[in-house]
Amino acid sequence: MERDFDIVVIGGGHAGVEAAWVAARLGTRTALVMLSAGTIAAMSCNPAIGGIGKGQIVREIDALGGLMGLAADATGIQFRMLNRSKGPAVWGPRCQSDRHAYAAWMQAALSREGNLTILAGQATDILTENGCVVGVRVALTGDGDTPAGAPGRDQTVLSCRAAVVTAGTFLNGLMHLGERTWPGGRYDEPAATELSESLVRSGLQRGRLKTGTCPRIASETIDYGQCTRQDGDSRPSPFSFLNDTLQVEQLPCWITSTNEQVHQVIRANLHRAPMYTGQIRSTGPRYCPSLETKIVRFPDRPGHQVFLEPEGRDTNWVYCNGVSTSMPAEVQEQIVRLIPGLRKASIVRFGYAIEYDYFPPTQLRASLETKGVTRLFLAGQVNGTTGYEEAAGQGLVAGINAALKVRGRPGLVLRRDQAYIGVMIDDLVTKGVTEPYRMFTSRSEHRLSLRADNADRRLTEIGREIGLVDDWRWQRYQAKRQAIDQAGRLFDTTRIDGVPLRELLKRPDLTLEAILIRAGGEPAELAGRNPSAVESAVTDARYAGYLAKEQAALRQMQELDARLIPESVDYASVSHLRQEAREKLSAIRPRSLGQALRISGITPADVTVLAIHLAARQGRKVQ
Repeated sequence: MERDFDIVVIGGGHAGVEAAWVAARLGTRTALVMLSAGTIAAMSCNPAIGGIGKGQIVREIDALGGLMGLAADATGIQFRMLNRSKGPAVWGPRCQSDRHAYAAWMQAALSREGNLTILAGQATDILTENGCVVGVRVALTGDGDTPAGAPGRDQTVLSCRAAVVTAGTFLNGLMHLGERTWPGGRYDEPAATELSESLVRSGLQRGRLKTGTCPRIASETIDYGQCTRQDGDSRPSPFSFLNDTLQVEQLPCWITSTNEQVHQVIRANLHRAPMYTGQIRSTGPRYCPSLETKIVRFPDRPGHQVFLEPEGRDTNWVYCNGVSTSMPAEVQEQIVRLIPGLRKASIVRFGYAIEYDYFPPTQLRASLETKGVTRLFLAGQVNGTTGYEEAAGQGLVAGINAALKVRGRPGLVLRRDQAYIGVMIDDLVTKGVTEPYRMFTSRSEHRLSLRADNADRRLTEIGREIGLVDDWRWQRYQAKRQAIDQAGRLFDTTRIDGVPLRELLKRPDLTLEAILIRAGGEPAELAGRNPSAVESAVTDARYAGYLAKEQAALRQMQELDARLIPESVDYASVSHLRQEAREKLSAIRPRSLGQALRISGITPADVTVLAIHLAARQGRKVQ
């Protein structure tokens, strides 16, 4: 067996998949170590991809050459564009996925990559020399049929020049279902305890977070006549820029809601709820609370929506979205059967909660490399995030930077104005987390520029320069850019009743279709040939005034971000710097003045003092 690699990726979830894929595609000999090859890209929670803020990340992953968008398009069973009642800047593509088909598609894609070796086993130790990763100790389990915790495991060392840890909820994972607790990283899968201890021995500090999942219901036991049908879009929007359209038979989802009877059962059993007995001590995601937390937090609300979402075409499992809970099984039975449409429902898997170790991300550089151990990268829930998309975006960046580091090339740091992935990583490494981090469009000050439709224009050239964008994607990108430029020229030269088309596009009361019908000729023909390019050009035109103002503010921040801070700076010796600022800057060690300004508690005055100090070190005047 091959035991010498350039990069070892630990964990086969959504972060690990993207990290292993891009590392191998960049020509490094990569190993992906996880408990069983059959669980690669498993959707342990809701089988869905995208959403508001999240869909933009998926488009960005695709534009850079990642896999998630292609897998979502190939295995989606319902596609919807969320937030259409608002402006295009906050539209969020989303799809319900076939959970088994999605995992199988990802596994097949990875199996075709020649530079990637998939090993079934549990990583137990990160090996370092002189503060640098040199290997990973693994307890191999052969084909994955032997439990990773079984006696007599074959211990081996994989030598490597970089490691990417994407262990998700497996690090010291503890499952909760009512009063019952047991070690585990996912349902019916063991926890990873030794790896977490190894990371602590390497000097990293760790914390504890919590997440949860919803019960699954047998489809044939649901009375859909008591629910509201929710269909997908008549014209599904692809995630991948390699797909113009999607021809897919979509399955409906269904909406019902809780009621006062449900709430009474929860209140009567709070003394058995791990969230309220002290059994669970960790913080969960505020934006995706458990049902019991909703009832406690919003006592006057008569009901909460429940989305019944099929888990695939060839399974009878239906995800009961909105009923995340760790209440005892018999209480979950009562709750579910009091919900309209679920009076005779059969639960095929109960909801549960899981507590797990994470490592506060302020210990990372913007490349996702740890500050204390060279060539050790962390990505996904291990950094305190939640969500498949957030994990995949981090995995992609960590995999890219691990490969670039091994090859001696400069790393990739996406700015806040370039990508939601850049916003997320900057938030994580600069501000840290106090609860599982989830992406929202409101987190970005540049959301008018960071739209789902223009992710390729923002990132494909970066992917090409790195070496991830192949000729086919590059040719499609160039054709779209040409179509957008052509549309822009037509907007300026075409007039309707003497008014330039570009001016008409700014009117919110006129739809694009109505304008093109009136324009006729070349604009309408272009829209027919390349509708996505024309729609993107129209959005540019409609946002032009706002974007100009945004660009002015952006230039100021870019100047600060361009002024890098040497790692050798001793903040304790910076004259006139407040003690609080010294402590925070020493702990986070920002890479630039811009990042320093974004640290909570750091004031513009602190940054000015620091700028003067740096200028004095370099023997020049501060600008």
